[in-house]
Amino acid sequence: MDFAQLVPVMRRLALEAGDRIMEVYNGPDFEVKSKGDASPVTEADEAADALISAGLRAAFPTVPLITEEQADSHALQAQTFLIVDPLDGTKEFVQRRGDFTVNIAYVEAGVPLRGVVYAPAQGRLFYTLADGRSVEETGPLAKAEAGPCRVIGVASPDNAALRVVASKSHRDAATDAYIGKYAVADMKSAGSSLKFCLVATGEADLYPRLGRTMEWDTAAGDAVLRGAGGQVVRFDGHAPLGYGKPGWDNPFFIAYAPGVELKA
Repeated sequence: MDFAQLVPVMRRLALEAGDRIMEVYNGPDFEVKSKGDASPVTEADEAADALISAGLRAAFPTVPLITEEQADSHALQAQTFLIVDPLDGTKEFVQRRGDFTVNIAYVEAGVPLRGVVYAPAQGRLFYTLADGRSVEETGPLAKAEAGPCRVIGVASPDNAALRVVASKSHRDAATDAYIGKYAVADMKSAGSSLKFCLVATGEADLYPRLGRTMEWDTAAGDAVLRGAGGQVVRFDGHAPLGYGKPGWDNPFFIAYAPGVELKA
């Protein structure tokens, strides 16, 4: 893969999809449908998916594409692929809470190497550069070319005063019990893949997820976090979280800044 070609395409498609999403978000009431797994889907999900998928297939026709909103793609098996969640955090979107994201990632040999996470309602755009470093772009977020960026990196955690971020819509007693094993100085909630980005920017040290996720939920945020010096590991045994798994389901996982003393 030519990363110098890939990164601008992913960035532009994420921004264009964000515009489509915000048209629905800022418009009148929209229909919310239920998918087979009872999760919500809106016209914003579908419009963003159509735009991103068309753009990726045109630019990279030989690379398998996995996307949440196209069930046919879920039957594919690959270790190197593009993977998309066109609107991560649909519950936050439906409730007009703002912390939803567009996620696009490239996985090679089971490792998410490049990704973009765009939170259109917050105007925050995170992505990996061609050289693998992660940045947050500031400024007008023009489609044609990237603006000023700041390189982001994880913090040096203080295990006596950790900053933890957890899911806003999927918090449960098991998660709280696990967090309770740590000395926590600050606790915040966030939706969608923004949790990875908060660790990547040094705004949080630890993000445990003890709940069901799919690879399209995590690949882009995982890539951004890795590019910022962070790690994502399985909850059971702390081996690196891999991609290209049958069915695209993730196990429970922990995203963190190196230096956090992980608990069993």
